[in-house]
Amino acid sequence: MLTEKEQFINKLKEFSKTLTQYVSTHEGDWTIKGFIDIDKQIYTISSDTKIISKILEIQLFPKFIIFAKENGYKIILAEKQNWYPDLSFVKIDDESIKFAVDIKTTYKLDDYDGFCNGFTLGSHGEYFRTRTSSKNIQFPYEQYTAHICLGILYTRSISADIDETEILKLSNLDSISSVISNLVFFAEEKWKISSDRGGSGNTANIGSIDYIEDLLQGNGVFKNLGEEVFDAYWINQGVLQVPKTNSKGEYKKLTKLTEFLEFTGKDTTLINKPKSKKKTKK
Repeated sequence: MLTEKEQFINKLKEFSKTLTQYVSTHEGDWTIKGFIDIDKQIYTISSDTKIISKILEIQLFPKFIIFAKENGYKIILAEKQNWYPDLSFVKIDDESIKFAVDIKTTYKLDDYDGFCNGFTLGSHGEYFRTRTSSKNIQFPYEQYTAHICLGILYTRSISADIDETEILKLSNLDSISSVISNLVFFAEEKWKISSDRGGSGNTANIGSIDYIEDLLQGNGVFKNLGEEVFDAYWINQGVLQVPKTNSKGEYKKLTKLTEFLEFTGKDTTLINKPKSKKKTKK
């Protein structure tokens, strides 16, 4: 018999497969064309990832509500914009069962066949390291039964087709190009699509793998190591002091999974190696 966690994740995976047709035209273009004002003027959408992500989240929310009700859950939204996760699914008849679902979007890369720009999978800062912390998180991290990414992949339209300064009337709706197309949705536990690299600049974010097929199959770096090693590595990443390679008595901050496994006496051959775009550039 499947556990509550297995049941929820399996249902969410199946649900995610239905979302492409909900937000796309028959030609595969995004159904959202722009913003409309009270004078029925349409303002085209910027290709900015943050704008696209927020509009998709709003567009999909009614579907999430239906999914939650059909499966005996209620949804609690993050109280503040920068809190984790986007959606907390709480079981109605047993509120100790909670699932963190973070909506993440990224675009497919034109220069690398089969690859995307990658996701940031949330912070590995305070609430991740201190599992009882309530800082920047809806419920303490340890209270969630699983941490899941609802991933959205898309193709960006050619910039020449979009004029962000143009203001159009409703009668021009059919002539407006969608800023994105070919949307693909998937759901997977965060640890299963994680890399051992940071996700963005100097912030404490976990980065994902970036080969699309590996993302869809949950074929991340920690696949053979498990969630406990994923947690331990990211809790210590950038904090734990490990010996420098070929040095005597010198230490550095942990930055690589191989360093962590060697330091803790674990088998480095268990590191999974998703496909690398460095070798497959068009």
